[in-house]
Amino acid sequence: MTPRERWLATLNHERADRIPMDYRATAETTKKLLRYIGLNNLSEMFEKLHIDEVVTVSPRYIGPPIPPDQDVFGIGYKNTDYGTGYYRNAARHPLVRCNSIEEIEANYQWPSPDWYDYSVIPEQIKGKEECIIRGGQSEPFAAYKHLRGTQQGYIDLIENPEMVHYCLDKLYDLCYENARRIYETIPGKVLWTWVAEDVGSQEGLLISLTHIEEFFLPHMKRMIDLVHGAGAYVFHHSDGAVRENISNMIEIGIDVLDPVQWRCKGMEREGLARDFGDKLVFHGAMDNQFTLVTGSVEDVRKEVKENIRILGDGGGYILGPCHNFQVISPPENIVAVYEAGYEYGRR
Repeated sequence: MTPRERWLATLNHERADRIPMDYRATAETTKKLLRYIGLNNLSEMFEKLHIDEVVTVSPRYIGPPIPPDQDVFGIGYKNTDYGTGYYRNAARHPLVRCNSIEEIEANYQWPSPDWYDYSVIPEQIKGKEECIIRGGQSEPFAAYKHLRGTQQGYIDLIENPEMVHYCLDKLYDLCYENARRIYETIPGKVLWTWVAEDVGSQEGLLISLTHIEEFFLPHMKRMIDLVHGAGAYVFHHSDGAVRENISNMIEIGIDVLDPVQWRCKGMEREGLARDFGDKLVFHGAMDNQFTLVTGSVEDVRKEVKENIRILGDGGGYILGPCHNFQVISPPENIVAVYEAGYEYGRR
């Protein structure tokens, strides 16, 4: 099967020739891994390790100039060094001093989808038509927290609900129109779209079900309907212990649950497969808190085999890490994920 055929079969809970395999990692991890394998680029690595290539499409920005270290929302960023690399963290929050919707309307300019050129997208998939095409993602509450500051963003759910509703309307509208224009530009080509909101911690939900249902679900349902209307599949991302919210997400139409952090409370693989396996495809599940970091190659191989047996029963599993591979993980463990996946996941 081609990668696209393989993923389509799995997404439809049909038997593919083997388990699909996905890759995501920090940049420094990829560089380290390529050196270890002795290859020059990702394409060579994907071929060697039988990884299915995912191509992300996006428009070209043509809007007002953006100052260095800011994004289109005016959120400022700084690098946080962790010794072997760095993450970009929000450090400037444009709406942090706003106390009302009126203040936001008077002092802030929301980005427009007209600030992007979508005509460049067909060229991005040229020669990649049999790969997995991804585009049109949404995760607006993450942007809202950066606009207001993380702590204030959560507080606003209780103390400033009107502001949250107003801003999420704007943010989701932008995501919706961005996705719609992508689908329109390459009709039938996008295979999957992120509809994400991170609502889980290691022990449980970060946001109450009541607030998830009030602030997120109506918007997410609208996005999901758009994705399905374009013939694509909805990958719902939320880290952590999110079992309490899975039924909600199934009800509004998600197709795939990512990243399946099965060591978190309530996220045991057997329970997820038993209760949701006929309704969802699972994506990820290779533990990078412990197994990939401190485990042996045999530990990794054992977990791959378990994941395929438990989550892949009936064909509903895409193998990958439960977060970006981190540079702290030995490269031999990352290689073992895909070698074992190819060995154990062949039909």
